Amino acid sequence: MTNSRTVHALVDTDWLADHLADPAVRVFEVNEDLSLYPSGHVYGAILVDSRKDFWDPVVRDFIGPQQFAELMGRWGVSKDTTVVLYGDKSNWWATYAYWFLKYNGHHKVKLVDGGRQKLVQDGFDFTPDTSFVDRAPYPVGQRDERLRIYRDDVLRLIETTRAGAGAMVDVRSPEEYAGFVTHMPDYPQEGVLRGGHIPGAVNVPWAMTVKYDGTFKSLDQLRRLFEPLGVTPDREVVTYCRIAERSSHTWFVLSELLGYPRVRNYDGSWTEWGNAVRVPIERGLLGG
Repeated sequence: MTNSRTVHALVDTDWLADHLADPAVRVFEVNEDLSLYPSGHVYGAILVDSRKDFWDPVVRDFIGPQQFAELMGRWGVSKDTTVVLYGDKSNWWATYAYWFLKYNGHHKVKLVDGGRQKLVQDGFDFTPDTSFVDRAPYPVGQRDERLRIYRDDVLRLIETTRAGAGAMVDVRSPEEYAGFVTHMPDYPQEGVLRGGHIPGAVNVPWAMTVKYDGTFKSLDQLRRLFEPLGVTPDREVVTYCRIAERSSHTWFVLSELLGYPRVRNYDGSWTEWGNAVRVPIERGLLGG
């Protein structure tokens, strides 16, 4: 991959091994299966539970800038620290954390290509030891709202998409997109009243962007995946899934790998849209 943004966003397992002792680098493991970390993880990696650490305990929203600064400081991260992320499920939740850090104004972030799966395949040494870090000063910053979109703005974007100036990407499975199920196959069907997709959205399941080993496909392959569907860099693009972890993965592909300038992640996603009153829904395998 030769895109300049890609070079800064993505690292391989050799890069990680070479930088484990770098005091300016902090490694986070972000998994769906939280039981993996205590069984073995990258030396010095901090376990991140996105739901517990990033989400407000009462309001369905993220923690605020003050709480974010306290969290980063407690993890030993300063504004000059490079945070390196990896996780299971080909980096579902790791890309969610990447997007969340960027949204909160921390720009020095990298992702290990292939995540935990690739680290295991490459024989990376894991340890069960828990890491302790010294607190670091972290200033209260500002969120970058250019990376996030809310329900009312998605409603307005439906007409923009129909006019050919925008694009919405539903990264869920075809069964979820069509409305046959309301969660991924083999998961409990819960949390939403109606199935289907946002009108005009195209379906590009997130897993189509990765190879068998969990690493990303080439830039040419990724472009051929999105551009024929009208998801092009000249358009305003929105990604969504069920709760935004899979859509963060596709947001990463479009924004950080392909360099699309206007990509926003709809973190309300189908959990909000499928439960909302008076919002349009389409069903079936052909959208828009």
